[in-house]
Amino acid sequence: MEQDSDQAGAQPAPDATNTEATTAATARPNPRRKRALIWLACVVVVAGIAWGLYDWLVLSHYESTDNAYVQGNVVQITPRLAGTVTAIYADETDHVQAGQPLIRLDAADVDVALAQAEAALGQAVRQARTLYANNATLAAQVRLRQADAAKARSALAKAQQDLARRQGLVQGGAVSAEELAHARAQVTAAQSTLDAAQAATVAARQQLASNQALTEGTPVEQNPAVRMAAAHLREAWIAAHRVALPAPVSGYIGKRTVQLGQRVAPGAPLMTLVPLDPLWVDANFKENQLRQIRIGQPVTLTSDLHGGSVEFKGRVAGLGLVTGAVSALLPAQNATGNWIKVVQRVPVRISLDAEQLKAHPLRVGLSMQATVDVTDHSGTSLSETPRTAPLAQTKVFDALDDQAQALVRQVIAKNMPQS
Repeated sequence: MEQDSDQAGAQPAPDATNTEATTAATARPNPRRKRALIWLACVVVVAGIAWGLYDWLVLSHYESTDNAYVQGNVVQITPRLAGTVTAIYADETDHVQAGQPLIRLDAADVDVALAQAEAALGQAVRQARTLYANNATLAAQVRLRQADAAKARSALAKAQQDLARRQGLVQGGAVSAEELAHARAQVTAAQSTLDAAQAATVAARQQLASNQALTEGTPVEQNPAVRMAAAHLREAWIAAHRVALPAPVSGYIGKRTVQLGQRVAPGAPLMTLVPLDPLWVDANFKENQLRQIRIGQPVTLTSDLHGGSVEFKGRVAGLGLVTGAVSALLPAQNATGNWIKVVQRVPVRISLDAEQLKAHPLRVGLSMQATVDVTDHSGTSLSETPRTAPLAQTKVFDALDDQAQALVRQVIAKNMPQS
């Protein structure tokens, strides 16, 4: 019994044996796991090197931003005169041509002013003609007064001779004192007549000179009074035709705020007209992205409207000189101690291809994705060439003054003597 007990105590426990076997198996290295880790590390290193090379060779030559928006000219349609709206010829989304009437105001008041100005010009022309005609009459009066003065001078000389002859006969008693006194009275009367004739001549000459000062050197059409009346007529004619508000350029009506029968004041916005040519993109790049951007670099743009399948080609037209924070309505003030640096953005203007815009129209305000190819650094960051042509121009209103001048010539011709 004791021997059996000793044998039983000498046998190891089953749990202890299993634990030792598991520990030994764990301690032995797993070659498959080691190889997998080595391969994973190699893949990570190669991917890092590839990404670094791609960033250095490709991505470093491009600057991108999705903070870009389509911009264009938004033309405000405003009246030059106060009046009541009597007609509206275009509404939102309508396409209009340059010169096409958009709004019309009541023309009663301006028509009355035009008729008054036309009558005033006719009267001024006739008064000027009277002044020119008076020159000949006044010149004839001067000649007549000169003749009267010459006649009075001759009569005075005759009276003086008669007086001298009679004075020589007084001592011999051939002429009485009464006759001598009568001769002296004749001389005095002749002298008075001569003085009056000379004064009348001087007055006639002054009147002629005054009339000539109003007419000399200029024809009737260039008379100052006629020119002033003509200017008033031109002003009234232009005002009468400003009751119709034409489209300055071709485009689309973006917003209409005017209503029929509304009383409008000069300068009040009534409509907005948006020409779709030209359009451009203002892309707001971060300040650390501007280091390599230059004027003239090519740009690739996509829009949410047309999707990524339509790529617009553009060029950098210029770089802004102020950040968005500076040009904001309320610029940030960092004078306090609570200052946090915020990366600023600077607008970069990108011109678009006109042919692409015709094929794929854009709208003002749409968001864009812009990518600038900064490989070429030959351009400048600031424009150095001033503009030599107008940025925007309309000739719709040029004909108004020409037509007003034609009316002035017509009124003057009607009030001139007919040949």
